[in-house]
Amino acid sequence: MAAAMNMASLLAVGAGGAIGAMARYAVHRGLSAWHGAEAAWSTLGVNVAGSLALGLAAGLLSNKDSAVALFIMMGICGAFTTFSTFALDIVVLFRDRGIGIAALYMALSVSLSVMAFLLGLLMSRGSLS
Repeated sequence: MAAAMNMASLLAVGAGGAIGAMARYAVHRGLSAWHGAEAAWSTLGVNVAGSLALGLAAGLLSNKDSAVALFIMMGICGAFTTFSTFALDIVVLFRDRGIGIAALYMALSVSLSVMAFLLGLLMSRGSLS
């Protein structure tokens, strides 16, 4: 059963989120400086590291609704990379609903997100007229 949202939960997620966002920035900058790669490769490194961290947390934390779990999973990992949550969602859908639904979710998430980004970019530039 999901925990009710309360101030302690919000603070746990917010504090973890601040740490995760700063860590993402630091790791992204560090990877970019270390190997001089384009931003996409640093983002790949962040996404893989965040997915590993969320997988470890999901396996080790027994009470996913506790303040500690919210701090780590939703806060730190969620702000470090939402891609880790995407990976978790795919695994849960595969386990609970099968490969077809998981594959559909994965394909729709990627394709619709890229198309929405492009639409937003075009809209911001006034290029839809």
